[in-house]
Amino acid sequence: MRHRYGPENIEQAARQLQEWLVESQSAVAFTGAGISTESGIPDFRSPGGVWAKNDPVYFDDFMASADSRYEYWRQKSAAHRDFADAMPNITHNTLANWELNRQLRGIITQNIDGLHQDAGSQNVLELHGTAREIACMDCHWRDPADAWVEKFVAEETVPACPECNGRLKHATVSFGQSLSTDILRTASQWATESDLFLTLGSSLVVHPAASLPQMARERGAKLVILNRDPTPLDSIANLIVNAPLGEVFAAMNFRPPKSVD
Repeated sequence: MRHRYGPENIEQAARQLQEWLVESQSAVAFTGAGISTESGIPDFRSPGGVWAKNDPVYFDDFMASADSRYEYWRQKSAAHRDFADAMPNITHNTLANWELNRQLRGIITQNIDGLHQDAGSQNVLELHGTAREIACMDCHWRDPADAWVEKFVAEETVPACPECNGRLKHATVSFGQSLSTDILRTASQWATESDLFLTLGSSLVVHPAASLPQMARERGAKLVILNRDPTPLDSIANLIVNAPLGEVFAAMNFRPPKSVD
């Protein structure tokens, strides 16, 4: 049976979700940009989002061209302050509490902002990497990003790796760059072993990440989709809520569900 709720039925949707969490033995959360926009981080793909204002720099271009590396660093540095100033919101905090109370196995996220970790979540799979670190593409050296962004802004010169003089970029997955096979393998395992798969704030159009909810559903998990707009996987979901995430989690009273004896 499929349940669909809108903003006028948030409390009913929250009760259903709470009931399924109590029954679940292996719940997994899958999060997208919609969870972070409520912390003030711009969406990449929506009208007025990051890619509406800039053409993304593809990975092959970054690796081959000094001009492309400069444009990459210009874009990343301009966006860095949004990430640095953002704080976890009620959804991040609730998920962290569910994990602490063993109601949630972990989080698979498409986001690169690190807000799940700030909220206290420990089991986080970052499919698209993290904007909080810089990585060398030539020797795999890594370092926190803040000082390197400040250096670029001050000098307007793309920094080089201090270890090998190689090409530095944020430790995120760029367009045309492959996802970590280890992280994707673990995420797939979590999906297939879950009995409740919660997709929160994702348009479910970016693959291979968007295949994970479908994988969970095919293995028998209840699929919950909480997103402002409809998604391509609504037709296979058990519960669909088209409403702001913060309002749904506020309706759950920001308390982890009680365990079943």
